Amino acid sequence: MTILVINSGSSSIKLALFAEPLLQRQLDIRIDNIGTLNAELRLKNNTYSISAADHNQALVLIFDRLANYCSDSGHSLTDITAVGHRVVHGGEQLVDPTVINDDIENTIESVNHLAPLHNSVSLEAIRAARKLLQHCPHVAIFDTGFHASLPAHAKYYALSEALTSSNNHLHRFGFHGISHQYVSQAVAKSLDIPIEKLRIISCHLGNGCSMAAVENGRSVETSMGMTPMEGLVMGTRAGDLDPGLILQLLRDKKHSIDEVDTLLNHSSGLLGLTGSSDMREIEQRAANGDKRCLQAIQIFTHRARKYIGAYAAAMGGVDAIAFTGGIGENSALIRQHIAQRFDFLGAALNEDLNNDAIVTTKSAIAEISNASSVVKLFVIAADEEVAIADSVNQKLKANESEGLKKVKIHVLRTWI
Repeated sequence: MTILVINSGSSSIKLALFAEPLLQRQLDIRIDNIGTLNAELRLKNNTYSISAADHNQALVLIFDRLANYCSDSGHSLTDITAVGHRVVHGGEQLVDPTVINDDIENTIESVNHLAPLHNSVSLEAIRAARKLLQHCPHVAIFDTGFHASLPAHAKYYALSEALTSSNNHLHRFGFHGISHQYVSQAVAKSLDIPIEKLRIISCHLGNGCSMAAVENGRSVETSMGMTPMEGLVMGTRAGDLDPGLILQLLRDKKHSIDEVDTLLNHSSGLLGLTGSSDMREIEQRAANGDKRCLQAIQIFTHRARKYIGAYAAAMGGVDAIAFTGGIGENSALIRQHIAQRFDFLGAALNEDLNNDAIVTTKSAIAEISNASSVVKLFVIAADEEVAIADSVNQKLKANESEGLKKVKIHVLRTWI
């Protein structure tokens, strides 16, 4: 079995190819900065400047490279046996890994407004891939799925039943579930402790940021809400806001609803605070004395600390805190700022280990806590692609098993 994984983000597309046995990684292709003049394609440790005005153009380029790889290795696209797609929002109906057909596409499209930066581009990739690779099943894996376990007290907002019963989307769904599940499993494996016995706080910090409290292997709290706008400060999203602020913008009649939507999704967060959404640039400017960037780092890390403290309280303690995502993996400074006041939790950061931590998909986890630290601190390389491939593999094997059961039952009934 060869599984192709397509992970479409708001400004990027990642493609990975895995082969059985053990889902061995065969190929990685990535396109970043789609829609900008700085679009680039990464393949085999090489980076190429490209023109990709939108996701459709990027998909053409990435599928062309995939076809070239198959041809050069003596294979063809028809050797791909399944395709896994990351979909950010599955709404109420779509939680578990789901084989895609036209009806599933329509269901995904029906909740596009709940994840406007992500679902639409995922659908573009799904439709393009289903057209190119018609011979094999396509499976959707949902970021919201892992958080379906949220208890009622974490899931629901303090709204009237009359309101929520007429619109069943008005509650917390949570996102980055594929990443949070992968991270919590990696922590359990590293500690050699069953995940059912652990309390883990997973910190996914990148252009999009979220946290999850994972207790006994289940998501019990998460920072993003009905949409990916709630919670931490992000690259272009403000995160938590007083709803009165939004009402004030609308009452001033200087902003339409669409303009406020654009403001909160595309022009806020680190970009709004500093003029840049790139934490690497912000750190460099802060080191040179830029007060706006210094303040942005303080705001970003303060919000993260608040959530970690809250989640430790919600779970009655914490056994491990893990950092992942572009910022979480690569910024020792941000990790240090977040973890510097956690002595009361029993978490002690080792400055040397933190500064030296380097993680990759081949060396995916590094501990950055002192040996005496009761709470263990980790950096983990995000690998949503391998998690998606594993989910696709399990889904197809379950379908195959179910098909065999149905055949056996049919044969038995025929014999009777």
